[in-house]
Amino acid sequence: MTSKAKIPDFDPELIVSDAERIANDSAGMFWDDSVKTVLSVCCSSPELFPTLKGCNSRLEYINKWLKKYFDGYNNRPSKRKSKKIGTVPDIVIDTIISARLPTLSTDQIDQIKSAHRLSMSAENILGLLLEEYLAEKLSSYGWYCAWGETIDKVDFCTKKGDLLQVKNRSNSENSSSSSVRKGTLIRKWHRINASNGAYYWKELNQLIGCSELSEEDFSAFVRKTITENPTALYVEDSNYWRLIK
Repeated sequence: MTSKAKIPDFDPELIVSDAERIANDSAGMFWDDSVKTVLSVCCSSPELFPTLKGCNSRLEYINKWLKKYFDGYNNRPSKRKSKKIGTVPDIVIDTIISARLPTLSTDQIDQIKSAHRLSMSAENILGLLLEEYLAEKLSSYGWYCAWGETIDKVDFCTKKGDLLQVKNRSNSENSSSSSVRKGTLIRKWHRINASNGAYYWKELNQLIGCSELSEEDFSAFVRKTITENPTALYVEDSNYWRLIK
């Protein structure tokens, strides 16, 4: 599929004007510099548009693109209610742990499993917290968030078409995120080195042209966000650590 073939009747001007009309007329949507910039960058480089299935017209594609954008925006950590973990514990894990550490009681093993599931819930929203933190901080410098993966393999962009891909850890890249399109420069940044724990906020500050980004500031944002919206982190009713008073 060619880049422009992703959108039937590709016309950049009509795409932007149609999107503005739809966003202004739809509940839960709006039109501002952020939405316009992300969409316009895609129109300038059509290969950046995500592939959306089942689109038989330009309007159908625009509607689905806007839905992706606002699903991401409206479900950012400060607003979202996280869902239940979709897996159940594997009982053989108890056997593995008790065989290696036979002095542990059944209650202690249950506590370990509860802590693990709680940690999994936290890890599930860490990338989203980083995205929202950067969205808040970078917009004043002209970098806008491509909420809902509305630019393929890119997280932030500018009106000039600068592209930035953000990862939490240096080992979180996969074959998809490490690919770069021919002739398209995508700057890449990750928060932490998974091997040695080093942070890379200095490099991001230099790239953006600011000095306010730091691990301390990010940590404060995370604490404030979860304190004000506890449902962002799903905790099972039966979790041992939830029951502690």
